[in-house]
Amino acid sequence: MTYEMTHEHGLVIGKFYPPHAGHHHLIDTAAASCARVSVVVAASTAESIPLALRTAWLREAHRQPHVEIVPVVDDAEIDYGSDEAWSAHVAAFRAGLAMRSGLGASAPPVDAVFSSEAYGPELAERFSAAHVPVDPPRERFPVSGTAVREDPVGNWEYLTPPVRAYLARRVVVVGAESTGTTTLARALAAHYAGRGGVWEATRWVPEYGRTFTEEKLAAARRRAGDPSLWLDDLVWESAEFTEIAGHHAALEDAAARSGSPLLVCDTDAFATAIWHERYLGAAAPEVEAVHGRTPHHLWILTDPEGVPFEQDGWRDGELIRSWMSGRFRDELEKQGLPHITVTGPHERRLAAAVEATDALLAAGWRFSAPLTP
Repeated sequence: MTYEMTHEHGLVIGKFYPPHAGHHHLIDTAAASCARVSVVVAASTAESIPLALRTAWLREAHRQPHVEIVPVVDDAEIDYGSDEAWSAHVAAFRAGLAMRSGLGASAPPVDAVFSSEAYGPELAERFSAAHVPVDPPRERFPVSGTAVREDPVGNWEYLTPPVRAYLARRVVVVGAESTGTTTLARALAAHYAGRGGVWEATRWVPEYGRTFTEEKLAAARRRAGDPSLWLDDLVWESAEFTEIAGHHAALEDAAARSGSPLLVCDTDAFATAIWHERYLGAAAPEVEAVHGRTPHHLWILTDPEGVPFEQDGWRDGELIRSWMSGRFRDELEKQGLPHITVTGPHERRLAAAVEATDALLAAGWRFSAPLTP
């Protein structure tokens, strides 16, 4: 259906818990027929996805200059048969619109309400506006916020990149040098990609720390004019570990935005903090802060037992493996992070990793229940 620019100020209201393709179609339809559109993100404090995140996701998806995303906290009771409840909701919406416009009571009046919900006509009437129904039977995009919350995997195609990045289950493979972390991370991602369908886009994120080290060594050789400089000649600073952790987290987010409901990571900020301890002999609060900001859901520790040490020219040495493995295990347990330790040949390690990952995915996603009628 094609709409002409027939309205001055259109209004779209929803929970966007989380936003999906149907929501975006609704907003785009309003944007195509209004000189100005206000999108009210009406979130209750009972819901588990922060209002700020939902607002940011919608602003990323709808950058049109005449579309304004308006965050509103709305904890009023939902009762479509109660005039008191209706009045409370509309008051919250009007307050948000006035605050956002900076015009107070002189904010431009809403003359059209766009909705695919049954309550749309009543909402429009309370704003003294026309009601514009947009695909009420959800034929174009057969999805709802409830459906996404109940089955994110089954509705993955209807989600935008930032929502996918937020929902993706992140599995991290960690371990001492030459214990098969990269081999396992790559194989685990390939296993799920091989399942096809939505899983075909499963990706893995290589360890950025190694790339950083290679570049650091190359730069040191250029500065000194000495190609014989080696790892032992490098001097490390705490800020470099923070940079490594932050860049690796950014690579994860980029991969999660375009991937499947599963992202496999070869190391993370948790591991980088332990390497900081190894080289600088101290804790790394700033690296640990990156770890605290980056969501991960399962750690897989690769045990060195039975894995021949291979010196590729970039590793500390075989003697440090046992100590590092112990530090990983101790910290995983100390911080209460969900983890398993894999041992034996590669096939056994992969099977154990798949079993644990399947259990993580089977546990599903947990959302706080929204306010309902």
